[in-house]
Amino acid sequence: MDTIEAIYQRRAVKHYDPEHELTAEEERKLLEAAIQSPTSFNMQNWRFVLVKDKGLRQQIRAAAWDQAHITESSLLIVLCADLKAYGREPARYWVNAPEEVGKMLSGMMIPFYEGKHELQRDEAMRSVGIAGQTIMLVAKTMGYDSCPMIGFDPGAVAKIINLPGDHTIGFIITVGKATQPAWPKPGQLALDEVVVTDRFA
Repeated sequence: MDTIEAIYQRRAVKHYDPEHELTAEEERKLLEAAIQSPTSFNMQNWRFVLVKDKGLRQQIRAAAWDQAHITESSLLIVLCADLKAYGREPARYWVNAPEEVGKMLSGMMIPFYEGKHELQRDEAMRSVGIAGQTIMLVAKTMGYDSCPMIGFDPGAVAKIINLPGDHTIGFIITVGKATQPAWPKPGQLALDEVVVTDRFA
């Protein structure tokens, strides 16, 4: 399946075979693709929490309106971000770049983000959003379905996964083998409603 086909076929699927498991190789393939996602300054601020413990999954399900796919999917990924990644040894993000480029860009990161809490959070949401789409499209090309979720209590989930105080949760993705198809697409807006040329009127 090519990328365009995966984009059109990807849907939010909520019914999975609870007995199906991804192989370790499939799981690694999915996550290795996820970390190819772009991030500002290459800071790689996403953190992917794979919740495998059944008891923890049950707790998250209770904090997510009792949605069955929390416990029935093959993978449950809580997409988080380290809000302070910009300051954690930034030179390591540029270790394979030309020395002068790495030095310049890693030196820019702390002044760019330090003390700008809204920017830090915005950057986190951009990063996990891009990575989440990568995960869902790669899952589709691998023959799996997925569902992005915001229907949960983020404070409760943060406690369950022991989220550090300087991290945030973006959303949750479930991945697995679908047992029921998603609803037909409810309708896409026309391009002329969402595309603006040059400037808003």
